Amino acid sequence: MRRDREQPNEVRVTTPEEITGDVLRRYQAVGRGYWIAAAVTAALFLVGVMGLAFRLAGGTQDQAAWGYYAATFAYLLTTVQSAPLVSMGLLFTKAHLQRPISRSSLLFAFPGLLVFLLFIPLLPLIPPTKGRNSLWFEWPVGAPHVFDTLALGFLVLSGLVYLWMASWPDLLTVRTHGRGWRPRLAGFLAPHWQGTQGQWRVLKKALVFLGALYFVALVFTNSILSSDLSMSLVPGWQSAIYPPYHVLTALQGGVAATIVAMGIWRWTGFRSYLLFDHFWALGKLLLTLSLLGIYFWWSEFIVYWYGRTPREQMVLQLVMVGPYLPVFLSAFFFSFLVPLLSLIWNRVRQSILGPFLVACSVLLGLYLDRIRLYVTAFAAAQVSEHPIEQVPAAHLPDGADIMMMVGLPAGAILLYLVASRLVPGISIWELKESLLLRKARRFVQGYAVTLGKPE
Repeated sequence: MRRDREQPNEVRVTTPEEITGDVLRRYQAVGRGYWIAAAVTAALFLVGVMGLAFRLAGGTQDQAAWGYYAATFAYLLTTVQSAPLVSMGLLFTKAHLQRPISRSSLLFAFPGLLVFLLFIPLLPLIPPTKGRNSLWFEWPVGAPHVFDTLALGFLVLSGLVYLWMASWPDLLTVRTHGRGWRPRLAGFLAPHWQGTQGQWRVLKKALVFLGALYFVALVFTNSILSSDLSMSLVPGWQSAIYPPYHVLTALQGGVAATIVAMGIWRWTGFRSYLLFDHFWALGKLLLTLSLLGIYFWWSEFIVYWYGRTPREQMVLQLVMVGPYLPVFLSAFFFSFLVPLLSLIWNRVRQSILGPFLVACSVLLGLYLDRIRLYVTAFAAAQVSEHPIEQVPAAHLPDGADIMMMVGLPAGAILLYLVASRLVPGISIWELKESLLLRKARRFVQGYAVTLGKPE
């Protein structure tokens, strides 16, 4: 695989006025490709809604019938809701890498509205805590339903607030330089932002605080939902490693989703901003998370395999080596082996196409992994403290399941496309700020970029 022609140390001489004009022009120009993508995703989303309607018409008595819906919800939770953390994490480290890619990841906060709505049909399927082992023990009235809803609602709301506040400076730019209906929308979304020094100080501190809050909420929400919607449904499945494994794979899915979004943004015209360095850096992060994922999986597997108690053998048969062995092997291959065997090579990692293709593989593997974990749990769900005696046969998806598995992720993509029309897809104010903190200096026969960190 050949490296992209743009070198990591390429120096681009760009003025703030050029950045503002170029990004605004691309933001306001809605091309044919956008409408085609919106129409296709809207049609697929309608198919997914119809599949959900068919499933709702069948009621909630058959727990196993909702396994693929729960897997789809968990997949969106661990990709859509995790992607904004890429921008927030880079902001914590004050990395210049964060500036061009921040909006690509933050726009995933808007499809979080769909994630919250998809959780509502799952509430009746979560059994009460009485009579079974769960994370909540003897918790007061309301667990787990009320606390799961509040946790997910807080996560979605904090992501939307972060996206809204991080867009204030760009909304002022749209309000003063935009055309058509966009200045009115920008004035409605950020009517009081004037860009004063005091407002900038408050905004910078608020973004750091909200980012830390979002990280805590993401870890907490993934931990309790993974327990209530999968592990605690299966009597005898007790693991202290599974919730952290769920969180770690969520981080992996968020990085993969960001890389794919960056590749699409670059292909649609933002080639001058999303460069080789960004894909290279996130590719290394994706490799690291993949290695950690293998470690977490092995830490849980070796305990169950070496213990060999009836309960532990049942868990292994259920989620790994039993009827869902092909799904497990496929998920492990696409989520962990492909990133490991690909990104360890410099020619793949030090490119743009390499990390993009590996990220697509990770997203596919993550979906299969959620099917392995949630479909099996819903098929074996019982309200009992005693381990199940027989592993149920593999539950294959029916027509409604396939409709939801295709249509509901398309709905998340549709909302991402809508969000890209509400705010610019590239953060103008962060790019302009980076110009103040970088300087090209002559070095030997070329140029080197000196970066500053005043804060």
